[in-house]
Amino acid sequence: MSAENTQAKKRTFSTPPETEEQEPVWTYRGYRLKASEFVTAMVHLFRAEVQRANVWRQRLDTTTNWAVVSTGAVLSLAFSQPDSHHSVIILNMFLVTWFLLTESRRYRYYELWSYRIRLMETDFYAAMLVPPFHPSPEWAESLAENLLSPSFPISNWEAFGRRLRRNYLFIYLILGVSWLAKNWLFPVPPVNMSGYWERAAIGSIRGEIVLGLVALSYGVLALIAVATVGMTKATGEVLPRFGEEGGHEFHQKRESDGGLRPPLLPHHRRKQMLAIIVTDRAKPVADRIMTDLRRGVTSMPGMGMYTGQERSILICALTVTEVHNLKVAVAREDPQAFVIVSPAQEVLGRGFTPLAGRS
Repeated sequence: MSAENTQAKKRTFSTPPETEEQEPVWTYRGYRLKASEFVTAMVHLFRAEVQRANVWRQRLDTTTNWAVVSTGAVLSLAFSQPDSHHSVIILNMFLVTWFLLTESRRYRYYELWSYRIRLMETDFYAAMLVPPFHPSPEWAESLAENLLSPSFPISNWEAFGRRLRRNYLFIYLILGVSWLAKNWLFPVPPVNMSGYWERAAIGSIRGEIVLGLVALSYGVLALIAVATVGMTKATGEVLPRFGEEGGHEFHQKRESDGGLRPPLLPHHRRKQMLAIIVTDRAKPVADRIMTDLRRGVTSMPGMGMYTGQERSILICALTVTEVHNLKVAVAREDPQAFVIVSPAQEVLGRGFTPLAGRS
């Protein structure tokens, strides 16, 4: 190989010298955070959220273990002593139900941390692996909104139904079969159904009523388990499969910026706001908003709201996490501007909910 080709190859694979200082991505009280430092901060946040999710996952296992241990202890007591009353099994059903309610509440907290982890996995880290290496803005706003105003990604019903189907249906099944067997076998099998009804009685409550209440309770549990199957907002315990088989398209591109769209974006709509800005420097303020926030601005002539002078009114739709940046952008160009920010019922169009297909 010639010397010229060798030198050309070295120039091809060598790292180009830095011609200018790296642009900061975040500033605070004089500190300038560069892109590498931003990635480091995101790594630490990811590790912290994983640790917190693991702690709550262990708490889920704790309540399940309590239910299993109490069920085993009660069944051992009921079948080892023929004279023990069958009501101890029914009492254990109530105790297991309490464990289930506690676990479903803990599961909602687990899903809160797991949801943040999935947002970072599907768009921050995945965007590093798939060109054009540019995450879409939805994941950052969703993560920021969840950090500023934490909200459970799943409902009480979904958490209850999911934990019921995963673990507690089997415990209830064992308790139900054991209760029927206890009444039938101990101390000796009854000669007819009348004897069985007498054994199923609890105090003054007749056996038929007790059996009906138990059957009704199991029917309600089965109904909840079936009715909550279609609720699929949970992201942590069972991760959806990507691709055509799982119903998710991983390499879905955004039409506006070409970035990746996270397959596990929140099903709820981010809080949308409407800002009205009264200023006599309409063009500089509008340019600053479009540059810093990348949001469209509509201008309309109007009368000043507090001075009587003729001023321009700017209207800008944005999300709750962009309100602070809007205030900063307006203050830079016109500190005397008058700004009103109010919640918007629904915003349709580019950058928000698509207008196509809406009636």
